[in-house]
Amino acid sequence: MENKRIAMLTGSFDPVTKGHADLIARAARMFDFVYVVVMSNGEKESGMFTCEERLTLLIETCRDLAEQGITNVRPEICVGLSSTYAAARDIRYIVRGARCASDFDYEYSLAAIMKRFDPELETVILPASPEIACVSSTYVRELLKYGCPIGDSMTESAAEAALAILDERYE
Repeated sequence: MENKRIAMLTGSFDPVTKGHADLIARAARMFDFVYVVVMSNGEKESGMFTCEERLTLLIETCRDLAEQGITNVRPEICVGLSSTYAAARDIRYIVRGARCASDFDYEYSLAAIMKRFDPELETVILPASPEIACVSSTYVRELLKYGCPIGDSMTESAAEAALAILDERYE
C-alpha cells in the first residue's frame, strides 16, 4: 500500500461498542486503509471475551459497516508492541477516541510514549460523537452480564454474536 495513508485503531474491544464502530467509520473516511487491532496483553488476559472472541465481534461490526459502504478496514489481533505491528504494515497513524477530558489526558500521554518507540508514528485523537459518548465497554459488559437489552450499544451483528458466545459458554 505504497504512498497510502494507513492507520490503526487499537484497543481491547471487550466488547466492541457502537462508539468503537463510529470511530472505525470516521477513521475509514479519513484514511486510505484502517487496521482495527485487538491488543493482546498476556499479562492482562482477563475480561468478558477472549482475544479471539473480540476479533469475532470486530469482524461482525466491520460487516455491519461494510453494509454502509465502509470497506477499507481489516480487524486483526496484535500480540506484542503496537509500534512493531505498525512498522510491519507501513502504518503511520494511530487513531484513538476520547469520550471526556480524562480520556484525552490518557490518550495524550499514550501518544507521547508511542513517539518514544517510533517518532514517525502520529496519533490522531477523535472526540466521541455526543450521542454515543456515554457508551463504554464497561457499560456494555454490565448489560450483557445481567441479561439487559443491548439497545443501540453495539451494532446488530456484534450484539447477536456476543449473545451467542455467552449462550454457548454458559449452556
